[in-house]
Amino acid sequence: MTPIRTVFGALRVLISRPSLWATAIVQARRFVPDGWWRRPPFLPVPDAELLAFRASTQYGDPQHPASAEDLVAWLEWCRAEARR
Repeated sequence: MTPIRTVFGALRVLISRPSLWATAIVQARRFVPDGWWRRPPFLPVPDAELLAFRASTQYGDPQHPASAEDLVAWLEWCRAEARR
C-alpha cells in the first residue's frame, strides 16, 4: 500500500470520529519525515519504508494494508497513553 493511499484511508476512517482528530494530528506529525517538502511526492505522507516496517511487525506482511479498526484502536491507545 502506498503512503498516499494509507493517508487517504486514514482520513476516510477518521472523518466520522472527531474525538480522535487531535490524536491523529499528533501521530501524523510523528510519522511524517522531516523535510517532506523537499522530496517527491512533496506531500506530508509517511515514508514507505516506515509503513512497510509497521505492517511487517503488525501483520507479518510488509504489503498488508492497515485496517480501519486497527487504526482506530491504535489512536485510542495513543490518546489513553497521552492522558496517563
